[in-house]
Amino acid sequence: MRWSRGETIGGLQSPPREEGWLRRRRRRGGRSRAMLRRDGPPRRFAPPLLTRRGLRLAFPVILLLLTSCQQQMADQGRIEPLEESSFFADHRSARPIPTGAVARGFLEDDASALAATTFPFEITLATLARGRDRYDIFCSPCHDRVGGGNGMAVRRGFRSPPPTFNMDRLREAPVGHFYDVITNGFGAMNDYAAQIKPRDRWAIVAYIRVLQFSQNANVRDLPAEDRRELERLPR
Repeated sequence: MRWSRGETIGGLQSPPREEGWLRRRRRRGGRSRAMLRRDGPPRRFAPPLLTRRGLRLAFPVILLLLTSCQQQMADQGRIEPLEESSFFADHRSARPIPTGAVARGFLEDDASALAATTFPFEITLATLARGRDRYDIFCSPCHDRVGGGNGMAVRRGFRSPPPTFNMDRLREAPVGHFYDVITNGFGAMNDYAAQIKPRDRWAIVAYIRVLQFSQNANVRDLPAEDRRELERLPR
């Protein structure tokens, strides 16, 4: 006759049901140290982080990391100022400055532009279009759109109006004069070296020449077709 666990027959009671983990532990030959608890399943202990095998493998890596922390680049050899050097044929560690070298911050690439009477590159329609675009942005607020010196800033109360480009002094001035004024400023005008690139400065100067010609053009200089068109306009 088979009894169920915990069943009482004839005054006899079957043994209580054992927990599965305890039954399995008994089959394996008893309890293992610190693995059984009275109130629950066995505890699971994490394996040690470092074993003897792990220490043997980690030791070369740790040794390599320790040796790589040395600052050998900070202790490398160097030459004192004006010290003799056997590397060069003249035994001088301080080398002569190459021809044409310019110290940082002392480059004056626009020094000769003031005396320029011609443009450093060919002026095309694309150059004039670029010059007009830059002129309308940076110059027209004071010089107005045709170079008359009556821009919006002047009409709003600017007390130092610029001269007109159509006066004889500026019409006879070399192109380098306008480039220098844009680069270094003049009078109440600030310099625009940081805002306008050198090639764009020359483009603006070329467009100023166009404005000067347009405001002082002679009818006889126009083609015959344009003259006939002007004659048909009401006076």
